[in-house]
Amino acid sequence: MSDIAYHPTRLRALRDQFRALRAAEFPWTADTVYLNNASIGPIPERTRRALDEFTAKRTAPHLLPDRELQAGLQAARVAVARLLNAEPSEIALATNTSHGVNLAACALPLRRGDVALVSDREFPANVYPWMLLKKRGVEVELAPCTPEGWPDEDYLVERLHDPRVRVLAVSFVQFSNGYRVDLARLGAACRANGTFLVVDGIQGVGNSVLDVRETPIDILACGGQKWLLAPWGSDGVRRHRRLLPPHRLQPHVPPRRPPLRDGDASLPGLLRDDGLGRHARGARHRRHRAVHPHAARAGVPLGGRDRCPRRVTARGGASLGDRLPRPSAPRRGLPRAQAGPRGVLAARGCYSARAALL
Repeated sequence: MSDIAYHPTRLRALRDQFRALRAAEFPWTADTVYLNNASIGPIPERTRRALDEFTAKRTAPHLLPDRELQAGLQAARVAVARLLNAEPSEIALATNTSHGVNLAACALPLRRGDVALVSDREFPANVYPWMLLKKRGVEVELAPCTPEGWPDEDYLVERLHDPRVRVLAVSFVQFSNGYRVDLARLGAACRANGTFLVVDGIQGVGNSVLDVRETPIDILACGGQKWLLAPWGSDGVRRHRRLLPPHRLQPHVPPRRPPLRDGDASLPGLLRDDGLGRHARGARHRRHRAVHPHAARAGVPLGGRDRCPRRVTARGGASLGDRLPRPSAPRRGLPRAQAGPRGVLAARGCYSARAALL
């Protein structure tokens, strides 16, 4: 994407607008620098107000007609679909990323002798559901990482030529080191070889652009509590329209009732899904695409002493720029660290699925 030049007056106006928005939605940032969105994203004030209003109505259920409940769920699906450039009919609302990955592992038509390919050092929630398929005779292969600890994309693409490999499960952004895989490359290879692509998107969606029309993904699971700044227990699952056709309603179900949706676990989490929809509506796909290049350029490593704030020791971690595949910038395992009296910016060590599960 080409850079856009703005007049200095326009830039000042944009900065003022951003500061006003930050002050209104995150007033506590006036005296706090928060760097832990990869764990818990803060909820904006507008979302908090919406949740409070809904909770107040929940105390008097007669104030919550069914049409309002269903409208909130549909609004959340539409908002998530716009963010991903998907169709609302492709979106199911769930409780967390693990729910979506388990849905994929249970629903995909995998048979005895098929191979599920998973990169080593994946987050456990993207490993255990596939390991359970061994009971059905499905083979699970943990693909080795590169010496730097990244998913070995060359190896993954090569293994996709094996017709027995029926599904590839990867994370959009690795939780342990911030590495962002080339989903366009992996998706194209999966399509060419008739392999399903399942993506854990929780560490990438919200800080990086993901267009499911440009990137062929069969099932994407993404919790909303990190970069999407939504409540705990909110999740959007996007599955390609060619997968999991809608259930046919049984004759005893009144036709006026809303249609069933595959994967939905939305009614118990209506409050959370409303919060997810509120923020997703504020992060429209086009706006997100325009902002991301600037954020990527602005990201700087925290490891160098010349860049690190005074009285703060940085250990491990990755800048936003490291969320891009950069073979020329190797990263080693991240040390464990604890906050000391002078302050520590810490990153946990890598989790090895191979060592823990095999």
